[in-house]
Amino acid sequence: MSITADEALDNAARILRNAEGETNLATMERLESLADSWLAMANLISDRT
Repeated sequence: MSITADEALDNAARILRNAEGETNLATMERLESLADSWLAMANLISDRT
């Protein structure tokens, strides 16, 4: 089963929503970095289709 670009974007959005409510700066930065990875994955998937 492959992930779609839309699913990757949904994951990034969900992570960023969680990051907004985070009070620990280090955790917030890690969440933003993880969301960036999902956005990059969505971009790669879109480029392949």
